[in-house]
Amino acid sequence: MTSKSIYQHGSPNRTGVLLINLGTPDAPTAQALRPYLKEFLSNPRVIEIPKLIWWPILHGFILPFRPKASAEKYAKIWMPEGSPLKIHTERQTRLLRDELHRRLQNPPIVEYAMNIGKPSVATVLSKMQEQGCERILIIPLFPQYAASSTAAAMDNVFAVLSHMRNLPAIRTVKQYHDHPGYIAALAQNVRDYWDVNGRPDKLIISFHGTPRASLDKGDPYHCACQKTGRLLAEALALDTNQYSICFQSRFGKAKWLTPYTATTVTQLGKEQTQRVDVVCPGFVSDCLETLEEIAMEVKDTFTQAGGKEFHYIPCLNERSDWIQALADITCTHLQGWLEIQITEEAAKLSRKLALELGASN
Repeated sequence: MTSKSIYQHGSPNRTGVLLINLGTPDAPTAQALRPYLKEFLSNPRVIEIPKLIWWPILHGFILPFRPKASAEKYAKIWMPEGSPLKIHTERQTRLLRDELHRRLQNPPIVEYAMNIGKPSVATVLSKMQEQGCERILIIPLFPQYAASSTAAAMDNVFAVLSHMRNLPAIRTVKQYHDHPGYIAALAQNVRDYWDVNGRPDKLIISFHGTPRASLDKGDPYHCACQKTGRLLAEALALDTNQYSICFQSRFGKAKWLTPYTATTVTQLGKEQTQRVDVVCPGFVSDCLETLEEIAMEVKDTFTQAGGKEFHYIPCLNERSDWIQALADITCTHLQGWLEIQITEEAAKLSRKLALELGASN
């Protein structure tokens, strides 16, 4: 892809913010899943197996059969408007854009892209360049950095930029796993759920799993997840016996980060635990992994093992405190590019949120 935008002297210089999420198929069908899975599972950041070994497995065993099974799972959680991940990401983008318009006198252009699928990173970056964005802040929507998610998104960005003649200035956000606003929003989300539905005997704080080998090679993801989980538990004033930090979505026979979520809830079920709640802080938007794997499959695992009551606590999605936190993260990284001048309306909203979160003044 070669940038077609033509530089014109005197064109206004704009600042842009690009949110990047993992991606989603266009439809819950095997036909739509095949190219999506092929692109996802062909990424060397995602599957760190030599192509000579992996390619026959991917093309001979996975792609002929897995799209149909995956499509059936997507069909269970598909919304009338489309994919939950895409719908929530679109809404978050719009809400962040509105919030930055309230906060800033010269707000940036805010767009989103999917690392896999549509809208593609290439398409959106070209669009932003055509809109005059000479500076672009990249924010992957993965709170905890992992090579398979954040780095894969960054690879995509820089691959696109390598074909542009007139490069924009680029800033990137690596992670925000311990950002105070993000942690506060997570905690308040859980409290709000418990206020309506009561409290569990055990809270499972479940993150997407990665192969143990990635940790051994120096990936900081495990550490970031542990810190997020610990900070969330502290914000909720939980004792160590009231929560567990676990990892879901194991794939293949290799050892992955432990403890496994499914194994943990199975043991809790065998102990006839009355109620287990699961929250997934690694996702800011509900998606297949939270709505089908956790809310359905893991629930069945728990109850079939003898557990009584299972609750899945939804992701942050469009919560106002999460959008405020995302705006805070954005403004911090825009320092020097834009004059960050909080408007009176935004200041009132921030004060209101702070008071709701327990501030005394």
